[in-house]
Amino acid sequence: MNIQSLVRELASKAKAASRILATASTAQRNAALTILADLLRGSADEIFAANTQDIERAQTAGLDAARIDRLRITTAVLESMAVACTHVASLPDPVGEVDSMVRRPNGLWVGRMRIPLGVIAIIYE
Repeated sequence: MNIQSLVRELASKAKAASRILATASTAQRNAALTILADLLRGSADEIFAANTQDIERAQTAGLDAARIDRLRITTAVLESMAVACTHVASLPDPVGEVDSMVRRPNGLWVGRMRIPLGVIAIIYE
């Protein structure tokens, strides 16, 4: 499978999962983020092993030292990922909040409601 096919498949799965998460409760979303943080910490050895392989491939491909350094996942980087997950879980849930209510000349109230964003992809070099 080439990288384009893999990315398309992962994006398709993420989109399907986003529909499920959109209907999840705040507690369920926060639990998922907390579980993700635990999984990151609990899978550190596997993550570091895969990262070592990525770095070796990058070196073989002739990437410069700066790019290789950006590829490297350290204990501090992994922990910051986990902390970010738990931090987001601790924030107030904005989904469903209504703001900017304005009464139109015809008497109709119009506002903005915050809704689940969908899929956010982070590409870690």
